[in-house]
This record gives sequence, C-alpha cells and structure tokens, in this order.
Amino acid sequence: MPPALQPQPGPITLEQYEALPKDRRVEVFENVAYDMASPSQIHQRILLKISSILDSYIELKKGECLVIPSPFDVMLSKKPLTIVQPDIMIVCDRDKLDEKRCNGAPDFVIEIVSPGNPSDDYIKKTYYYKNYGVREYWIVDPRRKTVTVNFFEEDILNIQYSFESVIKVNIYDDLFINFSDLSKQLGI
Repeated sequence: MPPALQPQPGPITLEQYEALPKDRRVEVFENVAYDMASPSQIHQRILLKISSILDSYIELKKGECLVIPSPFDVMLSKKPLTIVQPDIMIVCDRDKLDEKRCNGAPDFVIEIVSPGNPSDDYIKKTYYYKNYGVREYWIVDPRRKTVTVNFFEEDILNIQYSFESVIKVNIYDDLFINFSDLSKQLGI
C-alpha cells in the first residue's frame, strides 16, 4: 500500500485549498498539500464508537464542548498554512468554529492510525499538535492494539496503553474509555 500522504508539487494557498474538490481529502503542512488515503472499515468503526462515548459523556454532563468527527478541517496556522483533519476532536471554545473549520487548536484530538501512514500520526502530527496548542492527543493504533496518550498540558508524553486498558481522558476529571469493552464490541 502506498503512503497515505503524497505531497503535491509547490506551495498551496488557502484559496487554492478551498477550491479543491470536496471529495478530495487533503491536509496541508507548512504550505505543502498531502493527499490522504481513504479510511478502512475498522478505522471508521473505532471512530464511531469513540465519538459516541465522548459525545454521550459531554451531553450527560451538559458540557459546552463539541465532539466533531472527521472530515472537518482544523486550521492550526495561516502562515505557514497548516490544515489538518483529525479523526476525532473536542472543541471547547466555540468561537474557534465556523461553518468551514476550527480556527485554532482543538482541546482534544484522536488520530486512528492507518496502515499506510503510521509515522504521520506518531511523529508529524504529534509535533504539530503539541506546538500549536492541542491540550491532549491520543493515537489509536488498531494494528498494534495500542493507544498512545500525550497530555501536552501536563507534559505527559507518549504513554502507551494496550487495548485491554481503561484510559482516562485527561482534559476531564471523570471520563474514562474502556478499550477492553470497545475492542470486544468491535471484534478486534
């Protein structure tokens, strides 16, 4: 399988990015556009389950934050242009949201690793999410059956859990995701 992210020649502007066909999935890192591969079936099933858990928790607590699943743009920077599409994000500052994107860092991001681009999630996106103000970033890896937690706000980096774990969402006091239950439900 080819890598998911293939750089496109030359720098891209926000206007060029916005003119791309809506069915083309692209992320931009420092003015360079990269095509994204289509997600797998297990990727989408994990995305649905985790999004549902997060959304139910926020609704139960009558919280102000919003859970937004992919595809939805996050513009981390205008100069250099850096636009990502996290698999799942929680945005607590609704002023960052418009109809097109989240303008600035979400509070919480989850990326679900695709087989063609693990280094993008583990290295590249960790760098960008940390440096542009994401409070917490999880990397869910279905192939390895691991979850890597980065709680940048407390400088807790690269803590790895198995899919047998119950993992605390650090931006909340009492939210835990039981990956053992989740993997049983998904048959993985």
